[in-house]
Amino acid sequence: MATTRQKTAARRNIKKARSVQSRRAHGQRVPKRSTGLSTRQENRMPAGTFAFPKERKEPLNDARHLRNAVVRFDQVEGVSDKERDAAWRRIRTAARKYGVEISARGWRSLMKGGKTGRSGSRSR
Repeated sequence: MATTRQKTAARRNIKKARSVQSRRAHGQRVPKRSTGLSTRQENRMPAGTFAFPKERKEPLNDARHLRNAVVRFDQVEGVSDKERDAAWRRIRTAARKYGVEISARGWRSLMKGGKTGRSGSRSR
């Protein structure tokens, strides 16, 4: 059940969306607020700009995406330790390129039981 505050916020968001949609329909150029990549942009990126190029996961095209890739590193499923090692090297290289400081010593320190369900220690 939604609270009064949530309902008010939802009504305000719908009103804003309708206003923008109407202005765009009448030919006005209204910039999008999101600065993220569109699907088209992501599909056109070369595989080498991703931390996991085979899966095309975690783009490393700017500092914001790089930070996001580090935070979500443990959520990537279906990759081997070898692929994770290579992805970590790509992330470290991109961090130097964009001037982002990474405090983690290695990718294993990031594995705190995310979606992969793996622990930080090496059990293989």
